[in-house]
Amino acid sequence: MNVNLTEDEIAFRDEVRKFFAEKYPADLRIKQDQGITLRREDTIRWQKILYEQGWFAVNWPEEYGGTGWTPIQKYLFANEMAAANAPVIVPFGVAMVGPVIYTFGSDEQKQRFLPDILASNVWWCQGYSEPGSGSDLASLKTKADREGDHYVVNGTKTWTTLGHLADWIFCLVRTTSDVARRQEGISFLLIEMSTPGVSVKPIITIEGDHEVNEVHFDNVSVPVENLVGEEGKGWTYGKVLLQHERTNTAGVARSKYRLDNLKEKAAQSIHDAAPLMSDRNFARKVAAVEIELKALEYTDLRTLAAVATGKAPGPESSILKIKGTEIQQSIDALFVEAAGYYALPYVPEQYVVDFPDEDRIGYGAETKSSLRYFNNRKATIYAGSNEIQKNIIAKHVLDL
Repeated sequence: MNVNLTEDEIAFRDEVRKFFAEKYPADLRIKQDQGITLRREDTIRWQKILYEQGWFAVNWPEEYGGTGWTPIQKYLFANEMAAANAPVIVPFGVAMVGPVIYTFGSDEQKQRFLPDILASNVWWCQGYSEPGSGSDLASLKTKADREGDHYVVNGTKTWTTLGHLADWIFCLVRTTSDVARRQEGISFLLIEMSTPGVSVKPIITIEGDHEVNEVHFDNVSVPVENLVGEEGKGWTYGKVLLQHERTNTAGVARSKYRLDNLKEKAAQSIHDAAPLMSDRNFARKVAAVEIELKALEYTDLRTLAAVATGKAPGPESSILKIKGTEIQQSIDALFVEAAGYYALPYVPEQYVVDFPDEDRIGYGAETKSSLRYFNNRKATIYAGSNEIQKNIIAKHVLDL
């Protein structure tokens, strides 16, 4: 792919860069730069700013409020957003359930749900994994029994990211048990979190954050009109959603920003000590990650080009997911190595060091580097573990 920018593309990049310089709220910028977790209202406020600009649903068709951007424009936008260290868009509504609804949903569902997703009026979460069904998702056991004009849902979903903040959850549920293949008899259901019988139990992750949850369904009554597409076809719809999720998981632009930030800090001399980048072994590790990231970037561009022609991301999304998450973890490890002693976790006094913030190497305070390292170990598991992605590539790309 030719990535030499035209005059129009340069003008677009400059427009986007100006937008982030002028419209990115200073208080959110400070939180982001210091590694402070954003509150729900912070995220919604930022997403509404993008919506008002017409730049929120980057990959949606124009008829539903999307940007209509070319692959290069999407690439430029992602890079400028990362360079500004702007908040990551919460994907569950706009990048995951939204495309399923506008592709497979009824006209009534499109009218009901898409405008609120677009305007960030409703917060969505994902109900796929279960305590006994993770990478082997087809073994899911959450049941939805049809009773008149409602489904009665019973079961548990786990690792539900930000489910404690959500208004709605989209779920894969089993509507038929007597099937020849486990992938059959699964349906795609939209459930309001305030429905009686829905309860949320927090899961505190290894670095101490409340990010994920268990969501329990106890005789939850869901209107039949909340079924997306046909009953029993949920596995097909869910695969499309996962391909979008895996593509987004690559995080190329954000990894570029983090690696550039690391290189800049590691090139500085602190307290008259030799810069870390003068250590040839450390510099070699950085170069190896940078080479892999550049290769991933071109794969991401090819995927964007395919999506721009109306195709859903294909099996190549598994390649993006594998390499993208491995690179993210490699960068995490480099930050911890660079932070050294100050990366020791769970030591509050490490937030206070004897040199200014701008001289620090870690992500925010050095302790944040280790906490991010711990949290991001899950990246190679969520959206389908990397081992499963290798099976998908072997079957659908290599035809083995």
